[in-house]
Amino acid sequence: MALDFKFPDLGEGVTEGEIKKWLVKEGDMVKADQPLAEVETDKAVVEMSSPATGKLLKLYFAEGATVQVGQVLATIGVEGEVAAMPAPKAAPLAAPAEEVRRKSVSVVGELPEGEEIVSSTAPIAQASSGTGVLATPAIRKMAKDQGLDLASVKGTGSGGRITEEDLRVAKPATAPAPAAAPAGPRKVAKFDVYGYIDREPVKGIRRATAKHMMEATLKTAMVCMMDDADVTELVAMRERIKAIALEQRKVKLTFMPFIIKAVTMALKNNKYLNASFDDETEEIVLKRYYNIGMAVAIDDGLMVPVIKAADQKEIMDLALEIEEIVQKSQSRKIDLGDLKGGTFTITNYGSLGGTYGTPIINYPEAAILGMGRIRDMPVVKGGEIKIRKMLPLSLTWDHRICDGAQVAKFMAELIKYLESPELILAMH
Repeated sequence: MALDFKFPDLGEGVTEGEIKKWLVKEGDMVKADQPLAEVETDKAVVEMSSPATGKLLKLYFAEGATVQVGQVLATIGVEGEVAAMPAPKAAPLAAPAEEVRRKSVSVVGELPEGEEIVSSTAPIAQASSGTGVLATPAIRKMAKDQGLDLASVKGTGSGGRITEEDLRVAKPATAPAPAAAPAGPRKVAKFDVYGYIDREPVKGIRRATAKHMMEATLKTAMVCMMDDADVTELVAMRERIKAIALEQRKVKLTFMPFIIKAVTMALKNNKYLNASFDDETEEIVLKRYYNIGMAVAIDDGLMVPVIKAADQKEIMDLALEIEEIVQKSQSRKIDLGDLKGGTFTITNYGSLGGTYGTPIINYPEAAILGMGRIRDMPVVKGGEIKIRKMLPLSLTWDHRICDGAQVAKFMAELIKYLESPELILAMH
């Protein structure tokens, strides 16, 4: 019996996905757990695997189409079986969502200067053709003209073929509601009063990022504090051990493992920064575990993989895990479980040359730490002006959960650990 494979609920608020690539085609024999397609959600690109072994009878979406949770992706059956038309609850085959520029205007006539034709992004429904029913093209046309569904007509001809007589005695199917006329090409201005412009659709990770940032802005009372840490000793320590890390653990040792370790140590004495606000019950939820999110820039947005139980891991283990999750994030192959459960987030815009910022909270967390680039700065130390390596820090927090005094205490403790890195290593 044919099996309809529906787009599953992946959790974490995922409601839809975009078919990036089909890895199989109709008619292929597939095995259980064999990857069928790559689907991009607003979290990551995931592989959809076959739930059973059989023949791929039908694919219901084209590459580039958007599919909702619960809609049928494909029908799988045994050799010789055919897919019912239409498949139960299957969505119509959708055309790719990206806009297609048409340079030729011969079909639609001449356009006013400065306008172009852009194809509609509305789905294009496939008309039922009675696939799997034995009938000649002439019989199919007659059935269409009479409003008959060939799948409901019993054929009396050779091998079950539907004849003209069968059409005459068949009862017309209930006339379906007329399909909405497909949206015609829309006119899009190529320029505004200042010059030429381009438009890009907002979807996937970029769309999810935009929604999440607006949610954080609307649901939190964000305040930002900035300070500097003298990381001269930390820089020297990393220089001493990075060769060992590369030789013994095959990992490139960055500053991030030290930052994460210092953050978790400071959080343990400042619990309100490792918390969230429950809007429904109006309670502060204090987390007794330390899962640190790390913002990673990707081609079309931002991803925040989470290092679980970061306080329990040593510097080298953190370095290995960071390297792994960054690679998975940038290749969009990260597991959805690695994007969940964060209690505090760090964003490192200093790697791109930035200094200070006002990072937006990764809602519903209480705070986010932004790191700028380490730079040589003149500092008064012991009554003398010396050149020291300074790390700019910007901490945004939710004022519903934390007060300024609590945040200042956290920042002072964090800076203490960063300026005395031997304290970080002593906690292993």
